[in-house]
Amino acid sequence: MSTQPLTFLSKLIPYISASRPGAWLFSHVLHHCDRLALKLSRGRSTLTSTLSGLPVIMLTTTGAKSGLTRTVPLLGIYDPNHPNDPDYLAIIASNWGQKHYPAWYFNLKANPNATGVINGSTYSYLSREASGAEYDKFWQTASKMYIGFPRYKERASNRHIPIMILTAMPKT
Repeated sequence: MSTQPLTFLSKLIPYISASRPGAWLFSHVLHHCDRLALKLSRGRSTLTSTLSGLPVIMLTTTGAKSGLTRTVPLLGIYDPNHPNDPDYLAIIASNWGQKHYPAWYFNLKANPNATGVINGSTYSYLSREASGAEYDKFWQTASKMYIGFPRYKERASNRHIPIMILTAMPKT
């Protein structure tokens, strides 16, 4: 999840995606574009990371009800004490500021094992929900990294926005 030099477009994209119309548009089409970009780049880049410079993890979970695998692009939030360490990171269940939780959140709650692809490398993760000081640390880091998170929190109204911690499992 490397960062790239910011261009005018990469500075503009987060503001567009943080707006209500942008969030609606991106929530409906961006994951399709990210999958195509990931395939064309042989797993090294997504459209989101290319356009915005934001770190993206392609997270694969097991469906809570269906048992089928589901892959979704999410912003990966590195621990500020361990920047660029893909063995321990967070993902935010903001769901673009909608009033309901994203499906991947329920998937991780039901089955905490997941797989993530970051810059072409695959990791096996065990997930858990953050709380207390750990939650606060990752929320502050996420809010500084991407303007959309504080805006999504406002739009989500009374819904608590969970943060899931992904810890890499030892390779066997």
